[in-house]
Amino acid sequence: MSFQQMQQDAPVLKYPEDFSPHPSISVETAASMLLRAIQTSQNLPYHWTFIDKPQEGQIYLLFMPNPALPLNDGIRWQDQENRFSMPVQRGAREIEVAEVKYGFIPNSQDTSAWRIRRRYRLHKGGHPQLVLVHYSRVPAIQIVPSLLNTPVRQYPLRQITDPPIYVMGDKMGQKAFTQAPGPHQGGMPPVGMNPQAMIAQQNSNMEALERRRERERTRDGSGSAVGQRPGPPRLEDDESADESELLSTRTLALTRYRRNHELMEEVFKQAAFGTKKSPPPKRIYEAFDKAELEAKAAKLQDEVGALQAKAVERMAQKVAADDVMVLASGHTPMEIII
Repeated sequence: MSFQQMQQDAPVLKYPEDFSPHPSISVETAASMLLRAIQTSQNLPYHWTFIDKPQEGQIYLLFMPNPALPLNDGIRWQDQENRFSMPVQRGAREIEVAEVKYGFIPNSQDTSAWRIRRRYRLHKGGHPQLVLVHYSRVPAIQIVPSLLNTPVRQYPLRQITDPPIYVMGDKMGQKAFTQAPGPHQGGMPPVGMNPQAMIAQQNSNMEALERRRERERTRDGSGSAVGQRPGPPRLEDDESADESELLSTRTLALTRYRRNHELMEEVFKQAAFGTKKSPPPKRIYEAFDKAELEAKAAKLQDEVGALQAKAVERMAQKVAADDVMVLASGHTPMEIII
C-alpha cells in the first residue's frame, strides 16, 4: 500500500507508540509534540491502522500525505470541519487547527452529540504531513433522529496485513518486515523471541550453513570416493586465506566469542575483581595543626583581654569627666538626678 492509496475510509499511518489520554491540550503543547515527533519519527516505522470510535482524551499522531482529505474515525459529525491558523513558538512557526464539533457514535450509548476533534499540523516551520489528532468534549446538543442509527463506515473492518513503513529519514518509503527469514536465509531472529529460542535458531542456521559447505566440498573435491565424506581441510601457508574459509561457521563463531570475552575480561578485570573496600574517609580535623590552633586561640584571648581593659579604662575616664562637669556647675550629683 502506497501513500497515494489512502482514501477517506482507508487505513491511516499511525505512530507506533500510544499517548496517554488528556482531557485537553493547548496549541503550544500540540506544537511542541509535533516538533518532537519530527525527531522520533526518523527511525520508527508507522503502522497501518483504522481509527475507530476513539474515546474522550485520546491522542493520535498520524502521517497524512494529504491532510486536506477527510478523516473517517467511526464518529458521525453534525457540523462542518473548520480550519484556522495561528502563530506559535513566539511567531517562529504557524500551526493549522482543523476543528469539528458535535459528534456521536451511531448505534452506541451516546444520547447526545458532545464530541469534538481537533487536528493540529505545523504547516510552517515543521513537517506539514505530521498530524496530531485529539478528541475532547464540548457542551452537548441533540442528535438528529435520522442520523442516530446510521453508521459512517462498513463493519467489520478489514484486517490489515500491510507491513509498517518508514515515513521520513534515510529509510523513507521502506517497509519494515517484522517476520524473520527462514533458516536457509539466515538473518536475525524476530523481535520478542526468548533467549533460548534465539540461541536454538542461531545454532540451526549455523548447522545448515555447515552442511551446505560440506556438500559443496564433496561436490567440488577430486580424487575422493563418491559419497565419502571429505576429511578436515588441510591448512596451507597461504597468508591470503581467510579463516572463515578454513573453519566451520559454528566453530568460528565460538572462537570469536571466547576471544572477545577474554579481551573484555582483561579490560574489566580490575573493575570487577579489584579492591572492593574503599579507604576510610579522613576526619574533618586532620587538615589542621592542633598546636597552631591553640597558639592562635591564646593570641586571640590576649587581644580580647586587652580590648576589655581598654573598655574599662575608657568607662572610668568618662565617669570622672562627668563628675568634674557637675562640680563645676555648683550642684551636687543628687540635685542633678532630682
